[in-house]
Amino acid sequence: MPLSAAQSLAWNLAKTLMTVIVLIRTDNGYAVMPWDEFDGNPAQVLHEYDPFSS
Repeated sequence: MPLSAAQSLAWNLAKTLMTVIVLIRTDNGYAVMPWDEFDGNPAQVLHEYDPFSS
C-alpha cells in the first residue's frame, strides 16, 4: 500500500479501535497493525499512532 494510504489508515484505526497502531515498512510497501500484534524487527516501524496522546 502507498505511504499516504497507510498513514491515513493507521490514524483511522488508532482512533476507531482506541489502541496503538504501528506503520511499518515491508518489502512490498507499507502496512499497519496493532502494536501488540507486531513481532517483527523494530527497525521496520516508521511511526506509532497512539490515540491517547495529543
